[in-house]
Amino acid sequence: METVNKKAIAEAVAEKHNLTKKESSEIVDQVFDSVAEALKDGAKVDISGFGKFEVKVRAARTGINPQTKETIEIPESKVPGFKASKNLKDLVR
Repeated sequence: METVNKKAIAEAVAEKHNLTKKESSEIVDQVFDSVAEALKDGAKVDISGFGKFEVKVRAARTGINPQTKETIEIPESKVPGFKASKNLKDLVR
């Protein structure tokens, strides 16, 4: 299975839109930076036909240290989440 990274995406954008690799790389970086900044500010990012990104909150909970078997309190945390659109799900199937 092949892995696609930012560089590969930038190269595909450059080829499709007749841009230099540097120009397309800057565009791709700006898109990802915009998504990350929006999530940092607590906004949801909805990309039609692709999916929704949002920050989810994991509640505080009690855990166990596997080495000492001692109970520890794990604080609440925020994590990025993604939900694929129906179009993306159908495409992958």
